[in-house]
Amino acid sequence: MKTITGQFVDIRNRSIYSAELIISGHRIESINKITEAPNQYIMPGFIDAHIHIESSMLVPYEFARIALGHGTVATISDPHEIANVMGVEGVLYMIDNARDAQLKFHFGAPSCVPATSFETAGAVIDAEDIEQLMALDDIYYLSEMMNYPGVLHNDPKIYQKIKAAQKHNKPVDGHAPGLMGTDAEKYISAGISTDHECFMLKEALDKLSHGMKIIIREGSAAKNYDALHSLISDKAEHLMFCSDDKHPDDLMEGHINKLVQRSIKLGYDLYDVLQIACINPVEHYKMRSGTLRIGDPADFIIVSDLETFKVIDTYINGQSVFHKGHTTLLDKEHPIINQFNIHKIRKEDFKTPFSQLNFPVINAIDGSLITEKSNDKPSCIDGFLRSNIDQDILKVAVINRYQKAPIATAFIKNFDLTDGAIASTVAHDSHNIIAVGTTDEFLCRAVNLLINSKGGLSAVNGSIEQSIALPIAGLMSDTDALTIVKAYADIDAFVKNMGCALSAPYMTLSFMALLVIPKIKLSDKGLFDAELFEFF
Repeated sequence: MKTITGQFVDIRNRSIYSAELIISGHRIESINKITEAPNQYIMPGFIDAHIHIESSMLVPYEFARIALGHGTVATISDPHEIANVMGVEGVLYMIDNARDAQLKFHFGAPSCVPATSFETAGAVIDAEDIEQLMALDDIYYLSEMMNYPGVLHNDPKIYQKIKAAQKHNKPVDGHAPGLMGTDAEKYISAGISTDHECFMLKEALDKLSHGMKIIIREGSAAKNYDALHSLISDKAEHLMFCSDDKHPDDLMEGHINKLVQRSIKLGYDLYDVLQIACINPVEHYKMRSGTLRIGDPADFIIVSDLETFKVIDTYINGQSVFHKGHTTLLDKEHPIINQFNIHKIRKEDFKTPFSQLNFPVINAIDGSLITEKSNDKPSCIDGFLRSNIDQDILKVAVINRYQKAPIATAFIKNFDLTDGAIASTVAHDSHNIIAVGTTDEFLCRAVNLLINSKGGLSAVNGSIEQSIALPIAGLMSDTDALTIVKAYADIDAFVKNMGCALSAPYMTLSFMALLVIPKIKLSDKGLFDAELFEFF
């Protein structure tokens, strides 16, 4: 038996009162009102309703060591990134790594691996694989259905995946940016229950009107909170919060607790905000997390106040896993799995012929996955196109890391590098190598650093080179959280000193190959029109 006392935040009954929590084993045995209790608040923990753990560059265990301190007790986690590299083996790796992490990870079966047929991925997860994954107790939902054209055009393989989830009474997550009207209605009627991709209020309202739940996203790159937070006033029962992608430095600063703080500061009702952050995901996904009811698993947090939500304690299954700044999770080694099948390349491989001059230029947008396109022109010397540094038109390249193939190149604005290059094997969704730089020589050096380490992030400026090895699928580190956080902060600062004004340069870079997000992207096969869904 264990007794916890404090001010009990009863979200469902919209009240706060002095109480004692009686915990027996892993569960809450009783909640009793008392006359006096310490001035600390006992409340359900926070839930991230959609996140790719891989984007933190940490394995689940190391992610938990940070997130537990922010009051996160559970996540809805889509292992889509590692699945594109390693297939079902990658999904099972994430489940296994999370077993001792205390934080309750709820993994989905990735619905779109590869995301499109216009890129080279490392694996395929077909409808038969989805059937097998859905039968597992460790799989809680079918993760984001990005192939909305397949849904709208009645692709039988897509519907086979959806029906596999429905057969096991597991929800289907959506991913349909900009989809509205009759198309949205058909997409939702297929059984797709959520979307975290709304970037306009009218889009969110349209999807809500058709019965969809909206997940308000605020990640390291995609930030939709400002556009959507007004929904909190009268749509709280249909909303959730998520980060989607969270870089390690951002994770150190906060998680879902930051969105809760922000919402309270804007004047939204406390109970509405906490229903969104703590209750709705548990009920929608049938999570194994407790929400402070008698008989529930004893998962909860104790915070100092209801404005900053500073976490004093985090409890999982009745055990303290974070107390006054320290987690109970011990150091642990993490096995490496990967797929990396190319050797060093030459600067000549990056040559871009004059024939590409008429292709549009990608315009990256800070804080958004959406890109625009323009008719700006790169420099042309001796029949080959080069970066026009004065106009901030830089060469971007995607290199197939699964097999030897020609390098795809294009040009991009808004990275503002003045001398150098950066590269990454975190390149959604197929996770080939993506690089942007001022010269072919710099591009080549940055890419070869990653080939040497079998994955990671790199930056080259003059004679100085920096890199972070991400040997687990080219996406995650096998080191502890604090080590990777410091390394990422260092390389991020290095890139910004090279002139880049983007708030998260590597996160923005990682989405420049994401073909399912408009308007223009680059895959290893060429420049892609993400509105018409065809190559230029």
